[in-house]
Amino acid sequence: MPRLAGKIALITGAASGIGRATAELFASEGAQLVPSDLDEAGLQGLSGLARRLDVTSEADWAEAFAAARAAFGRVDILVNAAGIGEGSSIEETTLASWRRVMAVNAEGTFLGCREAVRAMKETGGGAIVNISSAAGLVGDPKLAAYCASKGAVRLLTKSVALHCARAGYNIRCNSVHPSFAETPMLTRMIARAANPEKVRAGLIRATPIGRLGSAGDIAAAILYLASDEAAFVTGAELAVDGGLTAA
Repeated sequence: MPRLAGKIALITGAASGIGRATAELFASEGAQLVPSDLDEAGLQGLSGLARRLDVTSEADWAEAFAAARAAFGRVDILVNAAGIGEGSSIEETTLASWRRVMAVNAEGTFLGCREAVRAMKETGGGAIVNISSAAGLVGDPKLAAYCASKGAVRLLTKSVALHCARAGYNIRCNSVHPSFAETPMLTRMIARAANPEKVRAGLIRATPIGRLGSAGDIAAAILYLASDEAAFVTGAELAVDGGLTAA
């Protein structure tokens, strides 16, 4: 039987990268999808109720959950995969850049979790999977705002998990921590470097397993946490990083 048969899944950042790979994998495992992104054109080809969603907007979140419940009756799974990255040290980071990264990565995840808990507790529970980063577990000198935002996602996840468990809501919440995965975000970061091939080779050398990850590698971990196989897993942080944070 498909691992998500009968489940309704709202996935942010579904137009590309990890979000897109997750949406495609979830669909193959029987889920009904509500794929969402600011890039509506990028949602083409995905099944389900595609929606434009600005994760920094309270109104957009409320409307997305209302639309999902109108169409399917409930939302069983939320995957907060939308995110942005900007590479700069604490000295180089502007306040505008800091606020932009925090708004999408941290506040967007907060708004999604809050809306999901409010909806799921009324319909029997569910699973929330937040995409953090290896940079939410260890620091990087050139990722000041990004590290801060992904660290916030990590501990927000634990707070949500404990709140829901102690309230008896039957809602699990876990975080996934990818490292260097072949996604459009990483490709853009490498392309901006003075020597892209040198940067790519350095990222591979930094990964003990000896290769960059794929969006599919991360999606498989998200699938596990979203499925009933992880029924006893909440408040956990799953590193999918080729061993990067093990050293």
